[in-house]
Amino acid sequence: MAKSKELVVVESPAKARTISSILGRDYEVKASIGHVRDLPKANLGVDPEHGFQPRYIIPKAKRKAVKEIEDAARNASIVYLATDPDREGEAIAWHLVEAINLDGIPYKRIVFHEITPEAIRKAFEEPRDIDTPLVDAQQARRILDRLVGYRLSPFLWKKVKSGLSAGRVQSVALRLLVEREREIENFDAQEYWTIDVLVEKTGTPPSFKARLAGYVDKKRDCDISSETQATALVDFIEGARLRVSDVKQREQVRRPSPPFITSTLQQEASRRLGYSAKRTMAIAQQLYEGVSMGAQGQAGLITYMRTDSLEVGQGAKEEARRYIGQRFGQAFVPKSPRFYRKKVRGAQEAHEAIRPTSMSREPDSVRSFLSNEQYRLYTLIWQRMIASQMADAVYDVATAEIEAAQDRPEDTLLLRATNTQLRFPGYRQLYVEGRDDDTEEDEGSNPLPELATGDALRILEGFPEQHFTQPPPHFTEATLVKALEEKGIGRPSTYAPILSTIQDRGYVQKQGRQLLPTDLGVVVNDLLVENFPNFVDIDFTAAMEDELDDIANGERAWQPVVQQIYQPLEAALEAASDVPPAREETDEVCDLCGRPMVIRWGRHGRFLSCSGFPECKNSKPLAGEEQPSVEASEETCDECGAPMVVKRGRFGPFLACSRYPECKGSKPIQVKVGVACPRCGGDILERRTRRGRTFYGCSNYPKCDFTTWTRPLPAPCPQCGGLLTAEKEGKAKCTSCEWRGEAPELAAAAAS
Repeated sequence: MAKSKELVVVESPAKARTISSILGRDYEVKASIGHVRDLPKANLGVDPEHGFQPRYIIPKAKRKAVKEIEDAARNASIVYLATDPDREGEAIAWHLVEAINLDGIPYKRIVFHEITPEAIRKAFEEPRDIDTPLVDAQQARRILDRLVGYRLSPFLWKKVKSGLSAGRVQSVALRLLVEREREIENFDAQEYWTIDVLVEKTGTPPSFKARLAGYVDKKRDCDISSETQATALVDFIEGARLRVSDVKQREQVRRPSPPFITSTLQQEASRRLGYSAKRTMAIAQQLYEGVSMGAQGQAGLITYMRTDSLEVGQGAKEEARRYIGQRFGQAFVPKSPRFYRKKVRGAQEAHEAIRPTSMSREPDSVRSFLSNEQYRLYTLIWQRMIASQMADAVYDVATAEIEAAQDRPEDTLLLRATNTQLRFPGYRQLYVEGRDDDTEEDEGSNPLPELATGDALRILEGFPEQHFTQPPPHFTEATLVKALEEKGIGRPSTYAPILSTIQDRGYVQKQGRQLLPTDLGVVVNDLLVENFPNFVDIDFTAAMEDELDDIANGERAWQPVVQQIYQPLEAALEAASDVPPAREETDEVCDLCGRPMVIRWGRHGRFLSCSGFPECKNSKPLAGEEQPSVEASEETCDECGAPMVVKRGRFGPFLACSRYPECKGSKPIQVKVGVACPRCGGDILERRTRRGRTFYGCSNYPKCDFTTWTRPLPAPCPQCGGLLTAEKEGKAKCTSCEWRGEAPELAAAAAS
């Protein structure tokens, strides 16, 4: 049979649809659905005795995708591996070659940083072989993470409780959080005072504010640590002669922020939109892989979202400059395109920053094709990129220095009044970067009158104000990602998984925007820091990232890098084998044997246990942390007919027979949403995944497998009569057709 079509393999179905719409009928595009091979979950899967040789398997869930790609390859004249343009994508391409029997069929690797016709065409013009050093770097990271995780995690099971995990990078992130928490707890606040005075030029309103800056004699200290000092200084100023000693006018220029890289996108999405790093990357992935644009077909809206480079192609810069001139005027276009340099170590400068694939594609022009989350994130990316090529903002800064003198020259105080006024907005016309401290600049808030050296001033009022030094702030997702990047911990593809893992494991909880270590997180961190200091050391971990970069650049072999961490790890594990389990002493004594009771960790958290365990197995709940009593329900047990009660297990509440353990009947709690299944007419129930995410499914499962992530609504689709589901802001969409629209009455029904 003639082999006419060329096969293109990508990771995701969405990406496959977008690329297929660009390439046309002469190409077949298949999706691998991510990695097709991985280390086995049941065992280490790495042989330290033979060069750390990994044993990869094709997971059962991926066998169908591998078979489909293999069948398609047999009928193709050539196979193009078009996975993502980073180490992970390179590794997926290599695994595909290893998993699929190509039988002499030629294959090539192609890469592109945006899914547009121009980028795809250029990629096909420049095919290459698989980059072995990139594969080795990813393989080394995977093996290192497996060795550390599979060797340290059992240590935590023995010393704290089962089910815990340790990771090469996640444990360092946890350490940063715990150390910050202790720094906050141990912070000793110091009192200090500031003094502002309201003054006016004699006989020339309006008034303006000046702040005490110190003594004119620079050798004299003017730190104000008490109300007595502050009051005395205010009295001195009120009785002094005030005279302008200097007036300065200067221009201040502020440059726009560079376009986004992965870390700054996650930080800004957290500040401005309240999105977690994981959520941000999931939405960005959708925008990159392509969305349906109606009659325009599938289109990728942004460039690749896992990058640490600030590079922007010349064509994109010129397109942005043309747009700026047309939209804002030539005054907002700088004389030449802007270039930004990356300050963070290990940047992959061959990549590009995150930007729109088309500068003229304004957010409002695509809003009807996007979900609310997609629209908000796309707007942020688009504004940041356009603003990065706009003119500087220009400010006029006026400063007046004022002397407050009485009889003794050495007692003369210096006051300073400043006003900053925006003269030309530049990039600020479109975009202003968010701030971690939630403070806003007071532009134009203190206008100064015409002043000249020697002008006399009159004090109207003094304002002494007490302050206390503040501890460092709690980390947020934004500031933790920033800290990880600055310290060289992790890389663009790892920030979101790090944040998700430490929260999913129960080591960290989020309160508002703040990330706070839990008691469990503190216990785990302290055990690791005490017994494995190198493996949770910031500099050590950052150096390891640099060595992985060296592997990717072809400068080092991967096995020696793995070896240098494995041997010390084994030695540390052996030394820590006799470490006693983590426990906290108490004043209570055991009711059975009289020995002291200690606090230990169990499946449901902390509890009191006899220190004589295992000889004495006495235990009881810790005061204030008792498990809630069971709740009655109206359900009866299907096995024995006894009443059922609500209990709470690992995955949330469930119904259990009240006669347990004599009868072990149980079933999930069924919450009906009042809508019939569109496939079989059964009740749709609210359910939860093992990770706690809510979804909706048919009560007749497994006979009917209908599910949806969004809440079903009782009213039918006005276009086809199908099932509608609720979206944000009072909108709804149909699960059977393309209808989507405003539906305030449906939103009200969903809320009820």
